[in-house]
This record gives sequence, structure tokens and C-alpha cells, in this order.
Amino acid sequence: MKFIFLWLALINYELTAQPLSKPEQDVMATVKKQLPQTQAFLEEVVNINSGTLNLDGVRQVGKLMAAEFDKLGFKTEWVSLPDSLNRAGHLVATRQGTQGKKLFLIGHLDTVFEKSLPMDPFKRTTDSMAMGQGVIDDKGGDVVMLAALKALHTQKLLDNTSITVYLTGDEETGGTPGNPEGRRDFIERAKRCDIALGFETGLGKSLIVTAKRGATFWTLDVKARSGHSSKIFAEMGYGAVYEAVRIVNEFRRALGQEKNLTLNPGLFVGGALQYDDKSAEARVVGKGNIVAGSALVQGNLRFLTNVQKESAKARMREIVEKSLPLTKASISFTDLMPAMEPTAANEDLRKQLENVNLTLGLGPLVAVDPSIRGASDISYVAPYLSGLDGLGAPGKGEHSIEETVYTKELPQVIQRAALFIYRLTR
Repeated sequence: MKFIFLWLALINYELTAQPLSKPEQDVMATVKKQLPQTQAFLEEVVNINSGTLNLDGVRQVGKLMAAEFDKLGFKTEWVSLPDSLNRAGHLVATRQGTQGKKLFLIGHLDTVFEKSLPMDPFKRTTDSMAMGQGVIDDKGGDVVMLAALKALHTQKLLDNTSITVYLTGDEETGGTPGNPEGRRDFIERAKRCDIALGFETGLGKSLIVTAKRGATFWTLDVKARSGHSSKIFAEMGYGAVYEAVRIVNEFRRALGQEKNLTLNPGLFVGGALQYDDKSAEARVVGKGNIVAGSALVQGNLRFLTNVQKESAKARMREIVEKSLPLTKASISFTDLMPAMEPTAANEDLRKQLENVNLTLGLGPLVAVDPSIRGASDISYVAPYLSGLDGLGAPGKGEHSIEETVYTKELPQVIQRAALFIYRLTR
């Protein structure tokens, strides 16, 4: 019986898949024909260090990308940022037209690999894999986007379309918490569009991102009486460390099991301390026979919706206010990035992309669990327009010396992106 159901399911997939038109067939063939140039360009940009703080390297990659978009009939410009942010800026490429949906395509030029780290050049490890800095996060994604647009341009299918490509120069490390200035232009341009498509690291042909958790930074500051340890629990009270431990443990007890919510205390120090925000270093002096007079805890809160975030903040404040005797604690929050909330519009886009999947014989497409994906730039614009993320190059080991792209799967994801863009802009 289960084979009958499987057979019926396969028939259903075939019936829902929109067949390739003649122009679409030509685009698919063009992607394959242009693949050698695509892979050569990926190698070229990977071999340029563009760690976020290597401003010259980020700009160099931006110039190479701009030259390619210029060839495709896009108008390119460099968006500079205030010197105080110490960031290279962003590349924007636009085409203006009246046909179909207005698309906002997102990638980034920078990587986590700063210039101070050893440079690992692009290296083919097997016939189906290659390694290098940013080869999937996100230079591979940028190249997937570019190759898809190049195939459409070759077939003269970008004419009269409205597409904004935005490649940020500091996705990995924003200039300030939340970086409002660094994303102001980014958000304003997105608001003029209908759909956002993010080309962050791909998850293979069967998974796509319809939702991502947001991030908030929190700081817990605890003060207490300090003195001889023999008087703790009595005239010295409970000390700053016990109070900090109580609070953090209550965070875990009260919120640790809530779906899609995590709280990570990444820094925990107590005693007589000094903390340097710029270097993220704490200097602590203390002894076992002295009651700690201060404690500092810094952490990260991740959430799927704004309602969930505000509810967690309220609960955390309640816990902080119930101080142990002779201690006083306070907590502050800095919102870093909004959530890309799951919406009906995003789900509709997933279904449209699934139809593309089925057309290309790639099978069904499932929305990935948002708890296993990191934050990215698409979250800044998610409150304003529908979108999908994870359309970039498939691979493994991002943010590590083993970052690897699955080169054998590149033609599939480029064809899928090209076909999706084509159908959205008709």
C-alpha cells in the first residue's frame, strides 16, 4: 500500500511542476555552458582576503563584482559608511523596469577570515568539492546570484525587469550593535521592492529558509557588599557571585525549554573587576576569603518573533528584580538583529520555489528549522517584504578552515536561482 501512496505522490509532483518553456530551456543550457567561467571567477574572488576589517580587500572584491554587473546592464554604485564605523561600505547594482515583481537580491562581500589569519587559497580537493575562505559564506552565494543573472542576460531576459542587488561589506561584523547607520540605505532600498532573496549558504536542493531567529545582547550587572568571607550569608549578605548565579540559573529554569528561544551567558566574571568593551576583556582580582563585591554576565538572546523577544525580556527583568539580601542587580538589552518571522507570504514563496524544484527534477522543498540557522542581513528587511534565504552555494564548514563548496551541485542551484528569478519577473 505504501508504494501506491508513493507512486501517487510522485504523480502529484509531476502534475504541479510547471514545465520548462523554450526560453527557460535556453537559460538552463546557458548556465552549464558558462560554468567554467563561473568557477574561475569564484576562485578569483576567494583568493582575495576580504575579512570585514580588511577594508581594502572588501573593496577589491566589490570592484570585481561591480565590473561583472556592469557587463549585465546594471547600474553600480558604492555606498560609503562613516569613518567612525571602520567598515568598507556596500556594493549596489540596479536595473529599473516595469515587468513582474521587484526583486531585492542579498549577498555579502566580507568573510570572517581577517587579514591577520593565514591565507588559505582556493583548492580543489576532489572532483566535486573545493575549499577556500568564504567559498560558501558568502562568495559562493554571490557567484551563484551573478551566474544566474548572467545566464538570463545572455538570453536577453533581464530587459525591463526591476532588480536591486545589494552586497554588504560587513555582514559578518557590523560596525555597531544593530548597526543602524550601516543598514539604513539597505533597508530603504528594500522597501521599494516586493520580494527579498538571500544568497547565504545553501542547504542543498531540498531545504530553504523561510524564517530566522533574531538576536539581542544582554548585560547583567550585580553589586553587593564586599568584606571578610566568614560573614557571608550574615552581615555581608550573599555577595555578587551568588546573586549572579541565582539569576542565570533562573533564566535557564524559566526560559530554557521554550521553543526557538535560547539564552547563552558567554561571559561570567565576579570579584573586584574591570571590563573593556572594545577588547571584550575582563580584569578580575579576588580571593577565596573575600566576598565578591561585583559580578558581570554578558549573553545572547535568540528568538523567532518580536512577541517572543519582548516576553523573554520581561521575564528576565522579573527574575533580576528578586535580589538576594544585600545585593542589587540590573540588566540591559541591546537589540542586534530582528527576526525573520515565519509568514504566510514566505510560505507562498517556498511553494513557488518548490515548483521550480519539481520542474528541474530536484524533488520537494522543505522549510528548515529556524533554530539551526544563524542570523543574516535578510532579517533587517523581513518586516517590510516577503523573502527566502539560503539560495547560495551548498557546502559545509562555514567560518572554519575547512569551508567547502560542493562544486558538483553548483549548476543545479544556479539553474534554480535563474529559473526562480525569471518566473518572478515575468
